[in-house]
Amino acid sequence: MGSGIVAAQPHLHPRHADTLPVASDRRRPVARTVLIAIALGLVVLVLVGGVGIAVLSRVARDESVQEAQGLAAVSGRIMQPRIRNRIVSGGAGATLKVSIIATDAILHEPVIAVRLYGLDGTVLYANDPKMIGRRSPQIAPLVADLAPGEVQTEQISAGASDVSGLPAGTPLLVSRVGMHTPDGTPIMLQTLQRFSSIADSRRHLLETFAPVLIVALIAMAALLVPLAWILARRVELAGADRERAMRRALEISGFERRRIAADLHDGPVQELAGVAMRLSADARRVPGEHERRVLANAAEAVRNSIKTLRSAIVGIYPPNLHASGLGPALSDLAARLPSEGVAVAMDVPPAAAYGADADALLFRACQEALRNVEEHANAANVSLRVFRDGDLAVLEVRDDGRGLSEEDAAAAHADGHVGLTLLEAVLRDGGGTLRVGPADGGGTVLRAEVPAA
Repeated sequence: MGSGIVAAQPHLHPRHADTLPVASDRRRPVARTVLIAIALGLVVLVLVGGVGIAVLSRVARDESVQEAQGLAAVSGRIMQPRIRNRIVSGGAGATLKVSIIATDAILHEPVIAVRLYGLDGTVLYANDPKMIGRRSPQIAPLVADLAPGEVQTEQISAGASDVSGLPAGTPLLVSRVGMHTPDGTPIMLQTLQRFSSIADSRRHLLETFAPVLIVALIAMAALLVPLAWILARRVELAGADRERAMRRALEISGFERRRIAADLHDGPVQELAGVAMRLSADARRVPGEHERRVLANAAEAVRNSIKTLRSAIVGIYPPNLHASGLGPALSDLAARLPSEGVAVAMDVPPAAAYGADADALLFRACQEALRNVEEHANAANVSLRVFRDGDLAVLEVRDDGRGLSEEDAAAAHADGHVGLTLLEAVLRDGGGTLRVGPADGGGTVLRAEVPAA
């Protein structure tokens, strides 16, 4: 069983050299990387552009409000020299001077209304004559609090009678300027303008600067796309070079192991096989019972040594499972355990063949399981079973040893023993699963499941 494992496969493909299927190419295509870069660039473009436009909008609004405040301050400076004491008492001459300067210098777009308030909130002058003399108690505190030349600006909604011909609820921007009469009596100049003028100013600023921002962002994205392509291509080429180097290293390693295995098989194994045959023949020819027994025991010992060597050869260079079959390969793998006092029971169908990849994965799982039994389990019996479960090929290895606790697994992992961890990763890459746990009645059971062909 397995006598021609190595010699029959002189040109074994590197894939079988490690009994592991070559992992599928997981390199991300350059096109996908570039598409991801474009998608991320668009997201960044939208976010940065949105934030930039929001900031520009806020700046435009602040600039427009400051412009309105500046306009109100200039109106106050123009109006202040024309103020007379009699404006407070409603003197016609004083009111006429204020009316002339308001009409000529202040009442121009975007200003739609001008009012002059007294200390008690009474309208001393308004471009709408119906407003003159109207008293607004809520205005009085503002007149008293504003220092000469101080400007306050706020957004309000027009009332039903605030501005003639203006619908109620129209957004307005009201600016108030602190002033005084020649004798020091506080008064207040108030101007109103449509808030739409602020919106127009903001729109103009956005129309001026937003395209510049968007074009700059698009240009940056356009530069990043070829850069992403170049980097992705370099990564892909580096990955390809790394894979070629790894494949070359595996080929060289496989060649060296094949040569060593072939030397062992064609040298010591064949020589020991000849010794075993001669000892068996001599045992049948010698006349004495004791001598026959000694020679027969020696022949059996040599045959056991041959099994151990064949098992070692399988470990050095696993067989071509497609040619030899999974059953003989697993039998050779377990051959040395009886010589170490471990009885092996195998239940593997003679024609078990679940596909090259599945056979290779099951062989790898069995190799790791038997290695753990040999080194850690302190078991007396091992059962090895392979069967099909639907679309899965299943390997179960049970032993009656001391079992594997979570503490033992953690300690082994901490000491650098990561065989089961690596095996689990290999099976997962091949679409399979690995479960290791306590067996019924003690010991450990390892169950590997892989897709069958």
